[in-house]
Amino acid sequence: MSLARDARGLFGGDGLPSPEGLPRWLAPLPRWVENFGLNLAWVVVAINLAGTAFGFWYYRFQFAETPLVMWPFVPDSPVATLFIALSLALWKLGRNNEYLNALAFFGCWKLGFWTPFTLVVFADGFLAYTATAMYLFLFFSHLAMVVQAFLVHRYSDFPVGAVFVALVWYGVNDVVDYFVPIVGDPHHTNLPFADFAAVYGDVTALQLAAAGAVTLTLTATFLALSTRIKKFEVGALGVDD
Repeated sequence: MSLARDARGLFGGDGLPSPEGLPRWLAPLPRWVENFGLNLAWVVVAINLAGTAFGFWYYRFQFAETPLVMWPFVPDSPVATLFIALSLALWKLGRNNEYLNALAFFGCWKLGFWTPFTLVVFADGFLAYTATAMYLFLFFSHLAMVVQAFLVHRYSDFPVGAVFVALVWYGVNDVVDYFVPIVGDPHHTNLPFADFAAVYGDVTALQLAAAGAVTLTLTATFLALSTRIKKFEVGALGVDD
């Protein structure tokens, strides 16, 4: 009976922030999935820290060919998993940080979708030099980041200032990755085709990757601000929040 009670507790909401009645398009996960993720927050933190370490190792060759000053703009996915790990850890420690929360949401939403998008769009190129097991691992582990993005609304109010900081960080990343590299070549994740190679008609690899990245940055901004507005509408936030 104790084991069954403990198992049920993993999916319950006792002691967790209220879900606050957000519409499904802002909180698409089943309630039990949200509760499960938050109840196992320390496990999720550990997995993300391991993923961050793996991600920095994965980018080792790109670091070697990138000027040191631009290194912060190279490991997008590992930085995103670090953001969500820190966000969850500070929440569990009672030191909630809204700036980290917004960065975590943006990062998990954006990189969680951008990587599978590029893996599918450039599948032939990636599979030419990536083992199928690694390809599938990258695909599904990044989609899991999207799931984590929709845990954040349970303990974050997405203040406008925090959303602005996240927009600036990921907006600057888009600029230096695809439009104005500043030092050397563009700093986006290496693609299996040359940046200016036409891959679909006259559309280049760089254009496709950039379109996905910019679209996801903009939609992250929309979702974060919409979540804040809806929390006001349902009375979860006061005028001073």
